[in-house]
Amino acid sequence: MTETVPDGERDREPERPADGDPSATKPPGPDGLPVLGNVHSLADDALAFYERQSAEYGGLARYNVFGTEAYVVSDPAAIKRILVDDHDRYVKGEMPREQLGRLLGQGLFLAEGERWREQRTAVRSAFFRERIEAYGDSMVEHARATADSWRDGDVIDVHAVATDYAFSVLAESLLGDDIDAEREPVRAAAESITERFDTSRLGSFLPEWVPTPTRRRYHRRLDTLRATIRDLVAERRAAEPPSNPRKADDLLGTLVAAAEMGAIDDEELVDNAVTFLFAGHETSALGLTYTLYCLAGRPEMQERVREEVTAFDDDPTAAQIRDCPTLTAAVDEALRRYPPVHSFFREPTEPVELGGYRIPAGVVLTLSPWTVHRDEQWWDDPESYRPERWLIEVDGEVVHGDDSSGPAIGERPEYAYFPFGGGPRHCIGMRFARQELRLATATLLRRFVFERETEDLSLQASANTRPAEPVRLRLRERAPE
Repeated sequence: MTETVPDGERDREPERPADGDPSATKPPGPDGLPVLGNVHSLADDALAFYERQSAEYGGLARYNVFGTEAYVVSDPAAIKRILVDDHDRYVKGEMPREQLGRLLGQGLFLAEGERWREQRTAVRSAFFRERIEAYGDSMVEHARATADSWRDGDVIDVHAVATDYAFSVLAESLLGDDIDAEREPVRAAAESITERFDTSRLGSFLPEWVPTPTRRRYHRRLDTLRATIRDLVAERRAAEPPSNPRKADDLLGTLVAAAEMGAIDDEELVDNAVTFLFAGHETSALGLTYTLYCLAGRPEMQERVREEVTAFDDDPTAAQIRDCPTLTAAVDEALRRYPPVHSFFREPTEPVELGGYRIPAGVVLTLSPWTVHRDEQWWDDPESYRPERWLIEVDGEVVHGDDSSGPAIGERPEYAYFPFGGGPRHCIGMRFARQELRLATATLLRRFVFERETEDLSLQASANTRPAEPVRLRLRERAPE
């Protein structure tokens, strides 16, 4: 996959409206083909297409999908306005609902307005810091079990391994019980989700009602998964769950208790269980894949992280990793270089002004971390993996330049980095994911050195930014300290 921008394109001045009139012209963009619009370019390589849009046309660039106009937004100031300052003037929109409604229903990801606020209030206790930290032991135990299955010299597909690991962690924190019976319907559904939303296939751009073989398989497997979750909910109810969501031991218990209180209905319960199961384990698996892959390509940085985490007598705890700036920088930089979520979508509910243009209500806005994270306006040498950019020295001590998931140190806008979205609708599982990635990375690096067998990643823009082929790393067991 092409990840570079042709020489000279960064120097092009984007078109701007004449005489300062925001309604004078539309944002610039390629004309595309009759009927298809720019679908052929998106199918060829959606990630490279978004990069070219930004490079050639600026922070707001027009494109077209089967006659429907859309805009790529890569200006951090405009992204902040959409996600934060004017968030109440935007919704997820019809396109995500049409494409993801069968998968996520009316769960937290797609719900709007008061229903979204009620659902978020109902489940937020499951994501308080103390609850997240309580999952730390499970995250470390599953990482140890993963490492115990390896031997010196093994070559692993790190994405497959990370997927199994992330599923085990999330299933335990979500379901709180033996998850072997649920593994197969989740695996099958995840496979169909990847196939359904693979942008290299023209069929992925067709309306949801078009009955392709891929769609039919996708629907069957989702129906099986949702039936499995309904059975789990029935088992929880039979076991007399707690009446207060704050007293639940896991996320499913929180959801069941919220339903018993009337805060959510039964369909929203299932919708949210599916949402957290997929949004949680898939993005975490990708984050761990890219972190280990990137560190394998920077042996000296891998060693710096190892030295930091072996300073503890045992594998670090959730509290201890807050004092691991190099580990944190290694993860944050991997999420910059390869953001698991390549695009967020919004639609204005009324005409708005962005970047000097008047944007009509209902148009699809594609907010692209992939593009912004690679923009040399904000990042020096953006194609390189450089955790050092996140670190500063204060009174002779190296610290992370930002103690939360925000922009790396330097003069750049806040939304030059947004792997978890932003504003009121930022990913509710952000703290869970960041803790999981740091604990897993620390635990594995204490036991093994990772070396690249796969040098160049081939990526596909599906529902997330996924490897198109196995990502192979060779393992070298570390001698006991």
